[in-house]
Amino acid sequence: MSEQSEIDIAVKRLALALDALDAAAERRQLADRNEEGLASQLQTLGLDRTQLAAALDGETSRSRKLEAANREIAQRLDTAIASIQSVLNGHE
Repeated sequence: MSEQSEIDIAVKRLALALDALDAAAERRQLADRNEEGLASQLQTLGLDRTQLAAALDGETSRSRKLEAANREIAQRLDTAIASIQSVLNGHE
């Protein structure tokens, strides 16, 4: 083999290696962008979860207060009904 053909073969191998390196670098950049996108989505989901947890806590508290008010009103109604029945029974 002549010296020129060996150089040509080496240049072709170098060009192929550089092409492979470029392709690998592009794949890595794409993977990095995808990773950044996923990290951003994860952060957004974490914030949403925090907001939803706070809203749920607030609604749970509100529900408990409403249940307590409902029990109190039911007791007052029972007392009022008993008083009215007592008055009605007294007039009979």
